Amino acid sequence: MGADPSKEIRFGTDGWRAIIGEGFTDENLAIAVDAAARTYAADGASGRIYIGFDCRAQASRYAVLAASIVAARGFEVMLSDRFCPTPALCWIVSRDSDAIGGIMITSSHNPAEYLGIKLRLSDGGASPKEFTDAVEDLLADEPPLSFAHAKELADAAWNTGFDGSGGVAEIAGAPFALANIMEPYISNLESLVDAEAIRAANLRVVVDPMFGSGRGYLAGVLRDLGVEVHEVNSAADPSFNGLHPEPIRPWIDGGAEAVVEGGYDAGLVVDGDADRIGAVDERGIFVSPHKIISLMVMHLVEDKGLSGRVVRTYALTSMLERLCEAYGLELVTRPVGFKWVYVEMVVGDVLIGGEESGGIGIPTHVKERDGLLMALLIVEMMAQRHQTLGELVHALFAKAGAVEYARRDLKISPEQKERFLAKVEARRTAPDSSYSAPCAISGIDLSDIETLDGIKFKFSNGAWLLMRPSGTEPLVRVYCEAPTMGNVDALLDWGCSFVTDRAKG
Repeated sequence: MGADPSKEIRFGTDGWRAIIGEGFTDENLAIAVDAAARTYAADGASGRIYIGFDCRAQASRYAVLAASIVAARGFEVMLSDRFCPTPALCWIVSRDSDAIGGIMITSSHNPAEYLGIKLRLSDGGASPKEFTDAVEDLLADEPPLSFAHAKELADAAWNTGFDGSGGVAEIAGAPFALANIMEPYISNLESLVDAEAIRAANLRVVVDPMFGSGRGYLAGVLRDLGVEVHEVNSAADPSFNGLHPEPIRPWIDGGAEAVVEGGYDAGLVVDGDADRIGAVDERGIFVSPHKIISLMVMHLVEDKGLSGRVVRTYALTSMLERLCEAYGLELVTRPVGFKWVYVEMVVGDVLIGGEESGGIGIPTHVKERDGLLMALLIVEMMAQRHQTLGELVHALFAKAGAVEYARRDLKISPEQKERFLAKVEARRTAPDSSYSAPCAISGIDLSDIETLDGIKFKFSNGAWLLMRPSGTEPLVRVYCEAPTMGNVDALLDWGCSFVTDRAKG
């Protein structure tokens, strides 16, 4: 087989991902899910494992392969009978007392040429680093003995119509069962919001599933609740028509244009596996995840009378600091990656947790992100407060202060990355050494430097600039929040230069 395939399998911020036909192959998938199955069984655990899949090229075929490999390890396997959002898989796992975990065939917000897997625990939550480290330790050099039969079954299922549409009742000879997990999940979602208020509001929205596994589902729930919905980017197109399924600009621009052209009240966007949320207001202005999670805190506290700890990752908005102070809530900050939020959810007393990329979760629903639930809560907040999404953001700024945000992703050479990481390590290990940033950047006074995850510069006007390597792609991400877009752009320019060794003091 050439190079050891297990060396290509590494679990980053949330799962393993690779390009289909290159790193993501039948052999590597079999090696990865077999190691995951053995990790689930490491403590003598037995029971049911659910497997779901998104809308990538032949994702349903890969899911059959994975289900067969896991079943060969003695588990009862339930394979989703159709494509599903990751939060739907997580929810059904958390509600089934016999379930010990879940495996999702997805590459989330990555481009269409990628696929991968996410591993979930018995409560539906993201597998912590200790679990994925154990999986990596069990990666074999070759696929398991069950691989040949599993591949034959996957090919046969694909050739006889198991394409993810939900039209196949069973797969002949399969050592697993097909399960309809979407109906109970959707029914539960509808029970979590004020249907009466939503129906009375006569709202009109654009829904953009970005060709991903939220397509049809979010639009269907909203229509059931009496909302007029125009769905875009909803075709069965595994190429995503060239769109990168991440709910940020420029990828959401088509949905934003539809909102303005049709005079809709808002646009709601979910990513490739529907665990992330983005939005645009009635004017087509992007409402970032930073604003969305802040609005959700307001909604849960002021409109629903709830309380608890708020957990954010390191790249998430400072508005949460001011909101939590105003509401008397504890705010916890963790490294980037929702798995760190999940750790706090396991500890307990968490109202809501989220990350800058749009992954936001409420643990009383499931200890995982859920873009569909967040979209429904945005609609509920608009309905209950009789305000447009733009008006809600204006009210948020009045309470927490106005901020702007942007992110840039840098593809840099291995040598540049090595030098950047050396700067971060130097600051982390010797914070009082001669190494430091200039006392002012772009005319804004520097107040602190932190190294919890990458390197973060904080400024006297409340702005912050974070640079860190991506855990899922070969990139360095540069994030910034500041009072004005002028500040944001200036600091991002300096941050990109810092990463690429061109920064001037």
